Amino acid sequence: MAAVADSNAKIVRTDGDARRGPVAALLPGIALAGLITAAAYGVRLAPGMGSLSPMILAIALGAVMSNLIGVPDVARAGLTFAMRRLLRIAIVLLGLQLTISQVIAVGAGGVVAIVVTLIATFAVTTWLGRRLGVDRGLTQLIAAGTSICGASAIMAANTVTRAPDEDVAYAVACVTLFGTVAMLAYPLLPGVLNLDPLAYGLWTGASIHEIAQVVGASFAQGQAAGEFGTVAKLARVMMLAPVVIALGLIAARATGAGPAGRANAPTPWFALGFVALIVVNSVFAIPVEVKEFAAPVTTLLLTVALAAMGIGANIAELRARGFRPLLLGLCSFLFIAVFSLGLVKLLT
Repeated sequence: MAAVADSNAKIVRTDGDARRGPVAALLPGIALAGLITAAAYGVRLAPGMGSLSPMILAIALGAVMSNLIGVPDVARAGLTFAMRRLLRIAIVLLGLQLTISQVIAVGAGGVVAIVVTLIATFAVTTWLGRRLGVDRGLTQLIAAGTSICGASAIMAANTVTRAPDEDVAYAVACVTLFGTVAMLAYPLLPGVLNLDPLAYGLWTGASIHEIAQVVGASFAQGQAAGEFGTVAKLARVMMLAPVVIALGLIAARATGAGPAGRANAPTPWFALGFVALIVVNSVFAIPVEVKEFAAPVTTLLLTVALAAMGIGANIAELRARGFRPLLLGLCSFLFIAVFSLGLVKLLT
């Protein structure tokens, strides 16, 4: 399975243990990922591009740059560092954007709808991936991205699934495509489906992929729908930690039953850090200034990590994965949309 290799296989195979070298060895790669990140933020300033996530733009620009120009060997250690360490730090910092009270605000029915939808979507996507013959690592990434929170969930899941860079790029492309379709289509449907603002907000938060896409779709139906949709989505993001931990346990079992296999199993410490910051943010009054500073920093770090991932992606290998993973992403998207709508109707 692809998970036996490192999630950053191409870079690690070339550079070995360069990440253990001095800080100076990391600077070229971090600078390159930072340059791509700056370009992604710059593209968002162009007319009509402001709604695109910088993370999505970064992985696309990184892939184009590396496949047209190539990647200098001196940059590989820093790129590996960005994909590993900076990513984990960013996921931990996501916890500062969430509180337990946000889950309570969604209500018991809303929480049940979100959790059941997430579990069902992940399970069905995994099952369908096997039926379609899609690689297990890529299937898990599409399942995580669709069921939880798009690109952030894909990056977090990949720390334990250890899929190739091309699988990450493909999964991000899938959730971006279908999440964008949902963002544009959902606002046309509440009247047809007889959804009030709260039910519509819950539906968007429980089923659309990226937070930005949820915001765009939910606020299109007014302030009440927008606020409830955002809170519902943030409650769904809280499920990131248990899902990553569960994937880590699955990966541990896949590495072998012996002591060596267990020793090599990934430990998602960052998921525990993510939960710890949620608890801290719920119990203590963290200054608003700290949260306002942490939010863009978190997005920036995630963007740098995705830029590095894009630089490691080979477009020819991406095309070689064919149509089946895209079909899997489509089916997963349709399932989460229909299944969550049924639960929203039933429980609210």
